[in-house]
Amino acid sequence: MAPQVQSQPLLGLNVIKGDLNDLSPAVRDFVEESAKLCQPASIHICDGSEEENRQILSLMEEQGMIKRLHKYQNCWLARTDPRDVARVESKTVIVTPEQRETIPMAKNGESQLGRWLSEKEFEKASNTRFPECMKGRTMYLIPFSMGPVGSPLSRIGVQLTDSPYVVASMRIMTRMGTAVLEALGEGQFVKCLHSVGCPLPLKKPLVNNWPCNPELILVAHIPQRKEIVSFGSGYGGNSLLGKKCFALRIASRMAKDEGWLAEHMLILRVTNPQGQKKYMAAAFPSACGKTNMAMMRPALPGWRVQCVGDDIAWMRFDGQGILRAINPENGFFGVAPGTSMKTNPNAMKTMESNTIFTNVAETSDGGVYWEGMDQTLPPGVTVTSWKNRKWTLEDGEPCAHPNSRFCAPARQCPIMDPDWESPEGVPIEAIIFGGRRPKGVPLVYEAFDWQHGVFIGASMRSEATAAAEHKGKVIMHDPFAMRPFFGYNFGRYLSHWLSMEHRPNSRLPKIFHVNWFRKDQKNNFLWPGFGENSRVLEWMFRRIKGEDCAKLSPLGLIPADGALNLQGLSNMDTDQLFSIERQFWEAEINEIRKYFEEQVSNDLPSDVANQLLQLEQRIRLL
Repeated sequence: MAPQVQSQPLLGLNVIKGDLNDLSPAVRDFVEESAKLCQPASIHICDGSEEENRQILSLMEEQGMIKRLHKYQNCWLARTDPRDVARVESKTVIVTPEQRETIPMAKNGESQLGRWLSEKEFEKASNTRFPECMKGRTMYLIPFSMGPVGSPLSRIGVQLTDSPYVVASMRIMTRMGTAVLEALGEGQFVKCLHSVGCPLPLKKPLVNNWPCNPELILVAHIPQRKEIVSFGSGYGGNSLLGKKCFALRIASRMAKDEGWLAEHMLILRVTNPQGQKKYMAAAFPSACGKTNMAMMRPALPGWRVQCVGDDIAWMRFDGQGILRAINPENGFFGVAPGTSMKTNPNAMKTMESNTIFTNVAETSDGGVYWEGMDQTLPPGVTVTSWKNRKWTLEDGEPCAHPNSRFCAPARQCPIMDPDWESPEGVPIEAIIFGGRRPKGVPLVYEAFDWQHGVFIGASMRSEATAAAEHKGKVIMHDPFAMRPFFGYNFGRYLSHWLSMEHRPNSRLPKIFHVNWFRKDQKNNFLWPGFGENSRVLEWMFRRIKGEDCAKLSPLGLIPADGALNLQGLSNMDTDQLFSIERQFWEAEINEIRKYFEEQVSNDLPSDVANQLLQLEQRIRLL
């Protein structure tokens, strides 16, 4: 498609592609106000076409921002400034009139359940950052749909950005372009304004040709106005504003107001050898195996897993009381280290073409490399690390950043479910919570009922991950795997979840908790994980069907003796896998109580507090 150049620029704006007069008044006003503030040299209205994508990639290649990977088809490598490598939770805020709308009033110290900024403080922070921040750069207008275009479960956003990297990545991660503007019409949309904060001419040289302004990073959400404002970072969820910012923080608030759920969950379909299928959603913190599970290759003969999404689920009860879910994303933004043909062959196949890699290592034959790839390099092939230095195993530091990523189109995954873009969504019959717990937590257990399931989600704890700026292997509270992503007060979020039980005719999914990561005294994993996790899914499948294959435990229902299919596995210590030790759980209950009292305080629903008391009583009987 040939570029459409506007002959008469509106209000003196230099529009180099598209026509402002074709936009709805609300979108045009957003563009004009933002351009007046940010002062870009030109404006480019994205149409989402292949030709436009090629032009954007070529532009970045010329600027040295990305490098073509000749080993694959249309694959690219970006190396960021080492100061811009992860979500920056300490600089990520929710802006509301009252602090309690955003976070519970923590009793001691700072809240771990989000950060609030007053409207006055936000206005001051914005005014010190955005004026003239795009000087010399192009402002790109990205119209995007979270979810299939036209689906009643989907929502539309418009992002303005001065980063071509964001344009190319958003084209992969969302449905983007002219069709979205046509579907939007005069309707409502989420406003997303993003700048890397590096007006031209530069005041200091770039590192790796990666524009960013780490000292002034701010990622702000204004839920009442359905707006997202991000400054200073060009990386991941800080800049791809359709992802965590829209699809979780803003959407979770929209979901509360409108009676649905926006969750940090994968969605998969499990089919048994008889052809019966069940859809499940699962919430794990980042780097706890979500993508691996969403793309699982089952070890059990005759069983099949297909992927609907690997990160986010939007769920709503339909007229028949069935919980329907869509994956609002259009691609995968997966953690690269640890991904291999052994751990996730489907992900490896997905990223063989049309993929943008960020902060992985590069091989001299035009390929990529990272820790845990489990591929032997051919003789003579050398590795350049994510820091753009020659690298060998003897260097003592990783060749790829622990939070390095691949950004690949979902349609390329070999096991995408045929209904993954179904406008009405897929029916969810199980919700799974889980985390990385090396000690004390059994392989799997099922909630007694909905209230107990909400408590299980609320009390989730897991080792910290590389996706955020936390260091070390500390066990962190990560309720619902949403700790960094709540768009409003966590106590009210729990009340919203509890309210689902009281919806007329609602068919509530079963709720489970899993832990693939339990270790023995020699620090070896007790469970093989990966494709063998299908054995746990098989047990869940049977429970959903109503089979009597469970027994009571203090934590919930666990597989009855012999109910977990271990055929073909040797030396499985099921006693240790399912052991529930009183001393461990007494300490765990104390940690959960302390967290609830200090972090959620008066906003904790009484039903959740009662569930903790009931767990304590059951543990005392051990």
